[in-house]
Amino acid sequence: MTEQTHLYAVAIGSNRPHGRHGRPAGVVQAAIADLDAAFSLFDASPLLLNPASGGAGRDFANAVVIVESGLEPPAMLDALKALERAFGRRGGKRWGARVLDLDILAWDGGRWSDRRLTVPHPALETREFMLLPLAAIAPRWPLRGRLTARHLAARLGKRRAKP
Repeated sequence: MTEQTHLYAVAIGSNRPHGRHGRPAGVVQAAIADLDAAFSLFDASPLLLNPASGGAGRDFANAVVIVESGLEPPAMLDALKALERAFGRRGGKRWGARVLDLDILAWDGGRWSDRRLTVPHPALETREFMLLPLAAIAPRWPLRGRLTARHLAARLGKRRAKP
């Protein structure tokens, strides 16, 4: 029996330097390489450099990747959290500076919700640094009913353009 594989859209963010990988952009690039080694990397968005949100302080480097994995969402979340820890991430302040932040934005199984994880990511539609890179590499990915990443990115752009 063959293992069923899934596609995941994973957001990558960093706003703290790392001893080996350097500035946040280097951390994001290293995380992309590690995700490629751990899973099958399908695509990676261009890197975005943008202001921190919430109370995170320092500016962020962000990207989104599409990876293939045989893991179900809870196990995928565990694998991503283990990678964050391998980069030196420690628990603590919700909006604090972090070496590496990995979030499941979507998966090809549609919706998933349990006490630890909600997919699609609940804030995806309001965060340019997640939605725009996803729309760049997977514009037709369905996120809400028939609405795709491209549709939701266009809506976000219209909301941002209003005075």
